[in-house]
Amino acid sequence: MSKFIHDDFMLQSQAAKDLYHHFAKDEPILDFHNHLPPDEIAADRSFETLYDIWLAGDHYKWRGMRANGIPENRITGDASPRDKFDAWAETVPHTLRNALYHWTHLELSRYFGFEGLFSPETADEVWESGNAKLSQPEYSCRGLLEMSQVRALCTTDDPIHSLEHHQTIADDDSIDCRVYPTFRPDAALWVNDAEHFNNYADTLSEVSGVDCGTFSGFCDALRARHDFFHSLGGRLSDHGLHHIFDAECSDEKAAAIFEKVRSGTAADEAETEAFGAWMMLLFGELNHSRGWTMQLHIGAERNNNQKLFENLGRDVGCDSMADVDHAGAVRRYLNTLSHRGHLPKVMLYNLNPKDNYALATMLGNFNEAVPGDPPCRLQLGTAWWFLDTKEGMEWQINTFSNTSLLSRFNGMLTDSRSFLSFTRHEYFRRILCNVIGTDIENGEIPRDMEMVGDMVRRICFQNAADFFGLELP
Repeated sequence: MSKFIHDDFMLQSQAAKDLYHHFAKDEPILDFHNHLPPDEIAADRSFETLYDIWLAGDHYKWRGMRANGIPENRITGDASPRDKFDAWAETVPHTLRNALYHWTHLELSRYFGFEGLFSPETADEVWESGNAKLSQPEYSCRGLLEMSQVRALCTTDDPIHSLEHHQTIADDDSIDCRVYPTFRPDAALWVNDAEHFNNYADTLSEVSGVDCGTFSGFCDALRARHDFFHSLGGRLSDHGLHHIFDAECSDEKAAAIFEKVRSGTAADEAETEAFGAWMMLLFGELNHSRGWTMQLHIGAERNNNQKLFENLGRDVGCDSMADVDHAGAVRRYLNTLSHRGHLPKVMLYNLNPKDNYALATMLGNFNEAVPGDPPCRLQLGTAWWFLDTKEGMEWQINTFSNTSLLSRFNGMLTDSRSFLSFTRHEYFRRILCNVIGTDIENGEIPRDMEMVGDMVRRICFQNAADFFGLELP
């Protein structure tokens, strides 16, 4: 039987094959949004088993196993690593037509040389050969980054994080890959939980050295941390929001809400919306002042299963698409920033495909040329989360092509916690080349492979390298 993951996997025309093999395949990776732990890179962690590197913390796989009827103790509970691995082996044959099937086999092929089909029948072989490879030095965190040709990656970091591990990595000349922090200040918005917010503000005071007893001090502390992130090479912020906060809020009102919460009384729903709106304008201003890119992840309905949330916490595979009318709030947010002269570069990641065209066309309203900035300053970001699939990526590529300039697209990221997830860049590149190759074969794009191939090459790496202003090796 021929290999499932072969050289022309997902490439359905000669044009697609030519584009992928000659222009996309060998481009390096700039992974500008992920959740990889910087402490593991700093320590150059080695992984004992496939469970540790492949299943621990992967809520995509957890969600698939739940759908397959696997008991929770074999997913996140007290079962042994091997038993959890076997639970995934039992599940994979049932993931046909789900991106998990493709991701699983790409990861096994590219990192472990396994070219068969993963199932209970092959689980022993994969477990033994995979664990043997993990014991080799080149399979440490840094080795895997080198193996994956990652030139730079941006982790996701709260302003209260010390960034000590980023500093360690930056000071280590033996690390070829650059690792930069991304400013993720979501916890600074949630004044509806007074205890949590006050603990956060107190910690921010300690880390920044700025007294957060007043609203002005709180804002100054966030500015100081933004400056510190910049000093370590950070050039992106990230904001994970159910929706864009949409309310009028004066400086005086924001300060009054802050003082109320600092006194121990939680803000109500309207106050939380107003405070969030004010703070998001501050973050936009900070990003604009430093030439950063603002990443907006919107449209997730999080922590829906109360029982699992209480037992396991966040990010365990119990989030879903929200059904929100985003366009008006996005317009008012961008328009206010633009009117104030504070509109930074923006990448907006949308979770519900019904909103793709509305949001893409809204972003296009604000794509004015700014001296020193790259073209297409505001763009619909990579297909995200539940859309990180063949169909979802095709939808996103088609939306971007029809509403903006695909040649200016910044390409792929992993949004992952796994050091094996860089194969998602290959997955995206194959899908991109297949979409464009089909157009060439249909006569809808010229068969000028150098012109079209140069566009593909730039989408895979160079556009992002030029856009974000990160220092690259």
